Amino acid sequence: MCGITGIMVFNEDGKQYLPKIAAATDCLIARGPDGKGIYNHNQVALGHRRLSIIDTTSAASQPFTDASNRYTIVFNGEIFNYKELRKQLENKGIQFKSESDTEVLLYLYIFEKEKCLEKLDGEFAFVVYDTQDQQFFIARDRFGIKPLYYYQDGTKFIFASEMKALMAFEIPKKIDRSSLQLYLHLNYIPSPYSIFENVHKLNAATFLKINKLGQITKKKYYTISNSIVSVDYATAQKKLKQLLEESVQQRMIADVPIGSFLSGGIDSSIITAIAAQQKDNLNTFSIGYKDEPLFDETSYALLVAKMYHTNHHVFQLTNNDLFGCLHQVLDYIDEPFADSSALALNILSMHTKKHVKVALSGDGADELFAGYNKHAAEFKVRENGFRASLVKSSLPFLKQLPKSRNSKAGNKIRQLQKFAEGMNLPAPERYWQWAGFTKNVEVDNLLLKPLTAYEDIKKELIKNINSDYNSTLLKDVQMVLEGDMLVKVDRMSMSRSLEVRVPFLDHKIVDFAFSLPLDYKIDNGQQKRILKDAFKSSIPGELYHRKKQGFEVPLLKWFKTDLKSMITDDLLSDQFIESQNLFDLQKIRNCKAQLFSKTPNDAVAKIWALIVFQYWYKKMFII
Repeated sequence: MCGITGIMVFNEDGKQYLPKIAAATDCLIARGPDGKGIYNHNQVALGHRRLSIIDTTSAASQPFTDASNRYTIVFNGEIFNYKELRKQLENKGIQFKSESDTEVLLYLYIFEKEKCLEKLDGEFAFVVYDTQDQQFFIARDRFGIKPLYYYQDGTKFIFASEMKALMAFEIPKKIDRSSLQLYLHLNYIPSPYSIFENVHKLNAATFLKINKLGQITKKKYYTISNSIVSVDYATAQKKLKQLLEESVQQRMIADVPIGSFLSGGIDSSIITAIAAQQKDNLNTFSIGYKDEPLFDETSYALLVAKMYHTNHHVFQLTNNDLFGCLHQVLDYIDEPFADSSALALNILSMHTKKHVKVALSGDGADELFAGYNKHAAEFKVRENGFRASLVKSSLPFLKQLPKSRNSKAGNKIRQLQKFAEGMNLPAPERYWQWAGFTKNVEVDNLLLKPLTAYEDIKKELIKNINSDYNSTLLKDVQMVLEGDMLVKVDRMSMSRSLEVRVPFLDHKIVDFAFSLPLDYKIDNGQQKRILKDAFKSSIPGELYHRKKQGFEVPLLKWFKTDLKSMITDDLLSDQFIESQNLFDLQKIRNCKAQLFSKTPNDAVAKIWALIVFQYWYKKMFII
């Protein structure tokens, strides 16, 4: 993986920004510590930071220009079927000067323009500059595995892998309040929105063209197939197994050491099982939690490691370890992002990078095969059985009970109340509530001036959720996976210069998953049914009936000890809140009071989101 950035200016006023390409490129050094390249041509500048994975020689350095000197590419990601595509291009007379997928991608674009995207199997964000047409062609992979931000005004167009590189061009920093509302509800900001006005994320499966006049055209090039195909269960299992084995095999192509994350859950265990059959002494990596045994899965990971004789590494973390990386994580993220499990992933990436340069991950399987608790809850709501109705009728009682994410009993009560409340809502509203950490009214009340635009954005985001259960899974792929899970993996791994590959997100697997009947994925007794059955003989029996195990960072403990002064005297102090003119001071006070009461409930999640935002705000506007 790499980091890319670039600028196209439209007039004389814009030319003053061209020299800033060097500083912008340097901002991405964590994404690419192995090399730096800059390209300048008239009104265009391109920057690249390299993490060398395929063809580590200088012949594959970027920005990469074709033999005619007309086209130049900067590319972040990997094209896993590049060898097959290379052969096709060689048959057309192309003589390659490197062994890289970058060069293959560039020539494929030259021959087929935007139609090249249909042939790519990979994770990518890339930009091709055409000196003749004086145009950028920009594209992002089908599911948004690799990031791409962009900004445009009357003088220039800028793009980058991360927002920190855009900031190096000194663009205006005006908070988009609707995006702030989205963040306070979801803990992240979904595409195409960002925390700043006029800064956008290029949606997954989308390409964009922009010319020297600033004229933009944008088009979606891929849509997930969502039509059920008749196939018997045994045949479907064989097909899924074949597709996933092929995907893992492709994603093990590298000229550097490669390993696999192994959490102890079903998804990473399956990926590891396949990879270990293709590579002897596969390096596998797990993290355990000494102080939080409720969330420790290392014993299950060890079962898989022993079964496949992997070179297994376990990193036992304490709460002090997690707290110790807090500032590193908050300093690295350049847009508010409050998925607290990023802390653990950051540490896992740090330790993993000491042994390998590439790691496989099981991300994506939950969204495809209904693996989350909310998926089981949605299934029960739609069935509306006796037990679901009983929980619904118990709502007044449940509201009176103490709730906590850090104990089994408290967490179960929290989940039951959330379930009962969701049963009273139509499907789109229920999806929105369960996708977030607060109720909408609580989010709106935190802000001083809630905007009606937020409601319009929300309606647009959930408009396609309907009576088809698959519509909720599809929305998770398009919103939660792209905006939260993949962002977490990309930012935390790249902050440690580690490349992570996600075999479940091969588009052939995704299309196949959405072609399956619902009961192949979830029924009354089992989630991810076909995935577990297809690989039942490949994993230890103890994993087959395990429920999904989440992980909760011990935020409440920190808020009452190490972070208390940060909350009361700094980031959420009355003085700081009043100076921002963003939040309702009394609502923030109420939230803090609830946090430090005997029943903090979901105030913990709200306070964490506020801390992350305030830390970012201070870094961006004050320090």
